[in-house]
Amino acid sequence: MAENAQPVFSIEKLYVKDLSLEVPHAPKIFLERENPQVNVQLRTDGKPVDDGIFEVTLTITVSAKLPDERTLFMVEVAQAGIFQIRNIPEGDLEPVMMIGCPNILFPYAREAVSDAVTRAGFQPVVLAPVNFEGLYQTQKQQASAAQQGGEIQVQ
Repeated sequence: MAENAQPVFSIEKLYVKDLSLEVPHAPKIFLERENPQVNVQLRTDGKPVDDGIFEVTLTITVSAKLPDERTLFMVEVAQAGIFQIRNIPEGDLEPVMMIGCPNILFPYAREAVSDAVTRAGFQPVVLAPVNFEGLYQTQKQQASAAQQGGEIQVQ
C-alpha cells in the first residue's frame, strides 16, 4: 500500500525570539502632550530547521515620533514559530510560510507590542489586522518587475 501523502501543517512551538524597547528621551518625553506619528514596519522570514520543519519569524517594528522628530518610543518584536509542513507541493511551500504562518504569528506579535508599549508607560498600540496575502502578492509583483526592469510603486 502507498505511503500516506496527505498534506501536514502543524504548529510545533510559538515563541518571542527577540524583543527590544527603547524610550530614548525619558523621562521628559512623558511630559509631552502632542500626538505622535506612529510608523509600523513588518518583515517575514522563513527557513528550514529540519526535514519538514520550518521556522518562520514575523518581525514588527513600531516607532512613535513627535512632529519635531523626537522619538517617544521604538519597539521591535520578532515573534517566531516552528511549523511542521510536509507533503505540500514545492510551489505552495513559500505561500504557506509567507501567508499562513504570519497569520498565525500576528496576534501574538500584536499582543507583545501592545504589552511592551504599555509597560513603557504609554497608551497601548493596537495594530490593525494585516493582509499577508496582499503583501505577499505585492512583493512577488515587485520582484517580477525588478527582474524585467520595470517599476511598481505601492502607495
